[in-house]
Amino acid sequence: MVPLENYLALSAIVFSLGVYGVLARRNAVLILMSVELMLNAVSMNFIAFAAYLDPTRVTGAIFAVFVITVAAAEVGLALAIVIRLYRNRQTSNVDEAATLKW
Repeated sequence: MVPLENYLALSAIVFSLGVYGVLARRNAVLILMSVELMLNAVSMNFIAFAAYLDPTRVTGAIFAVFVITVAAAEVGLALAIVIRLYRNRQTSNVDEAATLKW
C-alpha cells in the first residue's frame, strides 16, 4: 500500500500549481482551470485520508463527489460570467474587467 505521505505530497503539489495559476495568470479561463486544480487537490486529500483511516467506509469518496458537484456548478456560473465579459469587452483578461466601468 502506498503511504499517506505520498498522496499528501502529490495533493500539495497540485494545490500549489493551482495557487500559482490563480496568482500568475490574467486569462479568466485559465484562472478557472487553476481553481479546478485546487478543488481536485482537496478531493484527493479527502479520499486519501478516508482510505488511510478506515478503508471499509466510503466517506471520503462521498465528500469528493460533493466537491466535484460544487466545482461543476462553480464552473458553469463562472463560464457564463466570462462569456458575458467577453461579449462586452472583447477580451477575457481579468485586469481589464477590474475597473467595473461599463
